Amino acid sequence: MEEDYRKYLDPKVLARISKLDIRARLIVEGFISGLHKSPFHGFNVEFAQHREYVPGDDTRYIDWKVFGKSDRYYIKQYEQETNLKAYILLDVSESMGYTSSGMTKLEYGGCIAASLTYLMLQQQDSVGLALFDSEVREFIRDSGHPSHLKLLTHRIEQAVPSGTTKVRGILDDLAERIRRRGLVIIISDLFVDADDLLVSLRHFRHKRHEVIVFHVLDEFERTFPFNDLTLFKGLEQYPQVFAEPRTLRKEYLAEFEKFVLKVKEGCRQHAIDYVQLGTGDSLEIALSSYLAARMARTK
Repeated sequence: MEEDYRKYLDPKVLARISKLDIRARLIVEGFISGLHKSPFHGFNVEFAQHREYVPGDDTRYIDWKVFGKSDRYYIKQYEQETNLKAYILLDVSESMGYTSSGMTKLEYGGCIAASLTYLMLQQQDSVGLALFDSEVREFIRDSGHPSHLKLLTHRIEQAVPSGTTKVRGILDDLAERIRRRGLVIIISDLFVDADDLLVSLRHFRHKRHEVIVFHVLDEFERTFPFNDLTLFKGLEQYPQVFAEPRTLRKEYLAEFEKFVLKVKEGCRQHAIDYVQLGTGDSLEIALSSYLAARMARTK
């Protein structure tokens, strides 16, 4: 288990993000999820105990049944369930195993997942994890216990990239499984149809979840730096292609930019955060910069 920590949790990243937070920024049913108690009684609460009424207490919360039995006024006290519940959905499909050098996309995505899990557990929030490709490979319910970090990083460590990426049906299924509204974090190279992705993301928003999409890419996928005749090996059931890349570069980059712009615009329209990260980017800087900007928007 300790190896999981060394691989996925960089002390520099944790030191940088520990001063930040990832509280939900959308107002849901009159309260902001995360870090603080809701001032709005009666929403997602559990009865805790009675206490004797004192002048100034809201009379709406007097338990009249107890008054009838004891002829004394008692107030119902509730335990607010306002801590953030988050689920991290990590793509473990074959394409996530690609790397031009250094970290694979899955390893980089695992570091994002582990770092955010650490941050949210530090904030007394709870985190769950789903691993998916063409189906949900694993679904771990959320927990706020500190030991949950070890479990999640261990399951990420065990993941072997395989299969095709599928979002229609898969994300819809997960949207139905995650019953309590909270934060859904999707980490993927988005090797999918843009329209299918946006439909599935809207399903989460329809369920009143807040959504963050981390689009993880290898630097070669962003820049297509190939010059010589190259054999491109197909991933996720695509065939291999032997091609002269200089003739393809302009068209490839144009299609890539078109896809990204479509996803960005779709996310913007539905108040979804889109964050593009390259496996060569410093996670310490990239993640802390995003979280700092996010915090600024919540104030």
